[in-house]
Amino acid sequence: MSNNFRIKLIQPIIYNLTLILIFVVLTEAIFGEWFDKNSFGPYMREHRMKKQMIEYTDENEKVEYLYIRNYHGFRSVDVNPKKIDALIMGGSVIDERYKPDQYTITGYLNELFKNNNYNINLVNAGIEAQSTAGIILGFRNWLFKIENLNPKFIIFYVGINDTTTKENIKLDDMTFNGHLLNPDKREAFYDNLKTRSFFYDTMRKIKFNYFPRKNFVKYDGKIDSQYKERFKFINYNEALKNYDLKKLQKKYQLKLSNYKERIDTINLLSKRINAKPIFVTNLQADGHREKIFIMNHMLINHCKKQKYYCIDVAKKLKGDINYWRDGTHTSKEGSKEIANIIFFDLEKFLNKLN
Repeated sequence: MSNNFRIKLIQPIIYNLTLILIFVVLTEAIFGEWFDKNSFGPYMREHRMKKQMIEYTDENEKVEYLYIRNYHGFRSVDVNPKKIDALIMGGSVIDERYKPDQYTITGYLNELFKNNNYNINLVNAGIEAQSTAGIILGFRNWLFKIENLNPKFIIFYVGINDTTTKENIKLDDMTFNGHLLNPDKREAFYDNLKTRSFFYDTMRKIKFNYFPRKNFVKYDGKIDSQYKERFKFINYNEALKNYDLKKLQKKYQLKLSNYKERIDTINLLSKRINAKPIFVTNLQADGHREKIFIMNHMLINHCKKQKYYCIDVAKKLKGDINYWRDGTHTSKEGSKEIANIIFFDLEKFLNKLN
């Protein structure tokens, strides 16, 4: 084969490849999010456009459902951010991916809104393992980047994950921010490229809309037998009687101070999207252990002082063994009871809002 023939053969290939490359570069430059300040960048890669088939089983039923994290990162079907009236934020106890939507705190609250003639669309913004530090990071690298997101109020179901945080937790600590950013710097770099790329983002949208993961994840909604054996709930009156508040305040002084500072920061960040914050106390199946007790006590008093709207679920929630499926996560009965407690106080807020 002569050199002239090889050149004639290769030239059109090079020419076409060059045209394709120019097309790709121009398309990415025009339609990609390379210079978009509202791009999620490397953040939220684990929490957007997820669609997983799940099988939930408890003592009475088996339910198959889709666990969906939509384009904007919410546990919801795609919804125009303009039409979101309220958000609820917290860790796995709010995300509740192990239960169908209708059995989550969010689902029960939406049912209560509907049954009581409130035209409110509450959307689940819970992220597993997220503390108040993660919520702050979420505002800055997630919520603030969603155009036209102006909820009337945001419910913050906080406390549990903050009991295990470090005394001086940093916002970028992956243990408590819900993996908003991949801790592997190399992976985070590629996540940034993928999120900003027009072609990759388009492929993800197609996959998300038309090709849900077919393999089932199975969740057992039955109450764990080992949890039942060690169940010991400390109720509010017992805690108030047995704990020395001044000693606990001194013992956890730094943790309380930092927690209070994060609550104040969340209050300010909420106002930036014109949302009224509502702080809700919570607790685990062991009840009012000293750390969560003093943190909840501080939060309620701080809310009164700063005139924040707070709902003290922890004080009102009874220690029913059937309210939790393990030591931390609620059963569908527990989620329903918590939603009822929240709604009872929330109605007063909603009436003032209107």
